[in-house]
Amino acid sequence: MSYAIAPYRPEQFDQVDALWRACFPGDPPHNSAAAAIPPKLEVQPELFLVAEEEGAEEEGRVIGTVMAGWDGHRGWLYAVAVDPARRRGGVGRALVCAAEAGLAALGCGKVNLQVRAENAGVAAFYEGLGYAVEERVSMGKRLGV
Repeated sequence: MSYAIAPYRPEQFDQVDALWRACFPGDPPHNSAAAAIPPKLEVQPELFLVAEEEGAEEEGRVIGTVMAGWDGHRGWLYAVAVDPARRRGGVGRALVCAAEAGLAALGCGKVNLQVRAENAGVAAFYEGLGYAVEERVSMGKRLGV
């Protein structure tokens, strides 16, 4: 089956929500589709991309997502998700490459991302795309928003 990558459309919310639940089980509520999508649509919505099935009876079914953003200094990738049944078919690679192209078009020169330490398979995926582990300590703080 073939697929197309295009900016997210609001009518795709339920499909994206289901995909993220399947791909990110146990994620905290602040990473849910309901919490993450509305603010993304306010800032660089063109960098929220989906992969959709093309042809046959699956036409229009969301099979992957990526959110990207650029703050003027660094780009970031978030919510790279591919339907488990469609993994290892190039969908993830195509989504990441499309997000990188969108970031580069804005002038972004470096992209960062975070992978959970226990997720060696995902780390290997990104290494295959040219990403490297950088010796950093990742820190975060919830602001109560």
